[in-house]
Amino acid sequence: MDNFLNLLKIVSEGLGTTLLIFILTLILGIPAGILVAIARNSKCKLVNLITKLYILIIRGTPMMLQIIFIYFAPYYLFNVTYDRFVAIISAFVVNYAAYFAEIFRSGILSIPKGQKEAAFTLGFSKTQTFFRILLPQIVKRILPAMSNEVISLIKTTSLAQIIGITEIFALAQKQASYQFSILPLCVAGLMYLVLCTIITYAFNKAEKKYSYYTIT
Repeated sequence: MDNFLNLLKIVSEGLGTTLLIFILTLILGIPAGILVAIARNSKCKLVNLITKLYILIIRGTPMMLQIIFIYFAPYYLFNVTYDRFVAIISAFVVNYAAYFAEIFRSGILSIPKGQKEAAFTLGFSKTQTFFRILLPQIVKRILPAMSNEVISLIKTTSLAQIIGITEIFALAQKQASYQFSILPLCVAGLMYLVLCTIITYAFNKAEKKYSYYTIT
């Protein structure tokens, strides 16, 4: 029991870094995803093509490769180095913006065009129509998909160790190698499970909040 508590204390030292990566990715990735979704629906063929290519590359390559490329490419191409934490946040935002964009786009496309026309007929402005009529329905429809991506994000933060960022999993691996035991990894797994449970609970509450919007 003492060993478990000691491991919990050691591994939890990386919790702050894990949560910081998670929070910053959401803060920067969600607005970026919205912009990419708008660009993806653009009538400009060039903008649409570039956005499609970006999403294809991001979804078609491993995130581990993206992290390595974003961190090391500036050095090999321009002989420039920069902070590892900036690199990992950049990699996560670039990656998750693509996935968030497709979720937002699906939500926007799922709303019947007749609702917008009906709102205009009733005298709503474009802003009122979007925020009071369309946005609540879009949020309702994308919540399950967003829940999956956000839960995936908290677990994917473990990839930060690839470029030397010390987070939960990095500390657990170090202790596992030192003690020749899988207990540290189990402790890390438990911490991820707790975090995912909290996120799941938050999304369940959000879904109940928007449950009065009937989807047909």
